[in-house]
Order: sequence, then structure tokens, then C-alpha cells
Amino acid sequence: MKKVISLLTVAVLSIFVFVGCSASDDKIITIGASPSPHAEILGVAKEVLAEEGYTLEIKEFTDYVVPNTALDSGDIDANFFQHKPYLDDFNAQKGTELASIATIHYEPLGLYPGKTTSLNELADGATIAVPNDTTNEARALLLLESAGLIKVDPNAGLQATIRDITDNPKNLVIKEIEAAQVARMLEDVDMAVVNGNYALLAELDVENDALVKEEKDSLAATTYANIVAVHQGDEEREDLKALVKALQSEKVKEFIQEKYEGSVVPMF
Repeated sequence: MKKVISLLTVAVLSIFVFVGCSASDDKIITIGASPSPHAEILGVAKEVLAEEGYTLEIKEFTDYVVPNTALDSGDIDANFFQHKPYLDDFNAQKGTELASIATIHYEPLGLYPGKTTSLNELADGATIAVPNDTTNEARALLLLESAGLIKVDPNAGLQATIRDITDNPKNLVIKEIEAAQVARMLEDVDMAVVNGNYALLAELDVENDALVKEEKDSLAATTYANIVAVHQGDEEREDLKALVKALQSEKVKEFIQEKYEGSVVPMF
């Protein structure tokens, strides 16, 4: 009888431990993010989530591909590094099923000086580096158009590439570079269009260093706002709803405004 009672006790304790671990796991959210500003913003959201009993584990990635493949494979619960057009293009190209659940902030692209320090000094045949992924390249070309440097076929829209340049009076050489590498090319090119997060990593200030930048009321600001992405079907998970609530909290908004001073703009 004692042996039976002991076995029952062990069984009950095992169930208790299993249930306890499961409950604990439900309170752990793993998210992939670019180091800056995304992981920095998540650091503040982590504090907000802790007050609700959640643990936020932040995995940093330095490119624009692995965070989505990791999400697709289930290695992480969500990611925070991209905008909706990039996500849509990634899904179309890779056959993934990822979805946006929230808009958090906007990072203005900027045209930064390299070997040439002003637009007036830009010589015929000068080289400008731009990101080479579909959506960010189009965005960069539209920024160059807004600066009066080129004209882009309006029918190309957000799919524009260098083949859609219809007028290039200075015969500029547009050099397509992987987004993470563009800022590092500034010493080798005349100018470069750099994504907001990579500009921050390179200690470039869009307000003071950029020759031209995307404005808050521009189409790019709403189209290219950064999102939280999850696997399709996970949109209603309570832990991910808590994540969004934390990221859109007043504490996070104040952090963004005070730390980045216009280089990152909250969209909530």
C-alpha cells in the first residue's frame, strides 16, 4: 500500500511540475530583432511585459533574412525589424506564411554624404549606393527622385528598380548593395541611401547628417512603418497581444521620442 501511495504521489507531483512548466512556458515570448533600434525598444517593452508576468527573450539578428526564416521555422514567436512591403515580398519570394499584427515606428531613410558632401557638388557620373532588396531599393530611388537627382517611372511604384529610372541628367551610377553593408560603403561612394536602423548603428544622425530624408507625412512613412510579424494563425495568441500592448505603451513612446530625436518616429 505504501508503495502504491508513493507511486501516486510521484505521479501527482510529475503532473504538477509538467503543468507548472507549461504555464511558465506560456509566459515566455521569444522575439527576433535588429540590434538598433528594435532590440533597444524591446528592452523597454520587456520591462512593461515583466509587470504583466511575461518574460521577453530578445534574439538579435544583423540581416533581413534570418529573422523571417527563424520565425517561419518556429524558432522564435515573433520578429520586429521590417516593414509590411518587405514582409509581403518575402512571403511571395520564399513561400512563407507570416503576418503583421502591429505597426510600431517609422525610420526615415536618409541620403548621406560620402566622398561628396553636398548635392550641389555632385559630379556627373557620381556613384550613389542604395539597398538592393526590392522594397528598400524602390524607396531609395523615390528619395533620390524627391531630391531632384533622377526620375522614376510612376507606374513602377514600390517595385521600382534601377531599370525604371526614366531620367538621369547627371548620369549617376546607382550601386546596389545589401542593406546592412550600405553605410560601410560611404568612404567608397559619393553618397549612399541608408536604412534608418543601419544609420543608427553607424552613428549617423538623420536629422543632422542626412542631405535629404523621408518626411513624416510622406507615403513612405505610412507604407514603410516597422511592424511586429508573427506566423499566420498566431495573431490571436494572448502573449503576442500582450507584446503589442507593451510595444505601443506610453513608456515605449516616450523612450523612442527621447532617445532617437526624430531618427525613429512612433506610429501609435
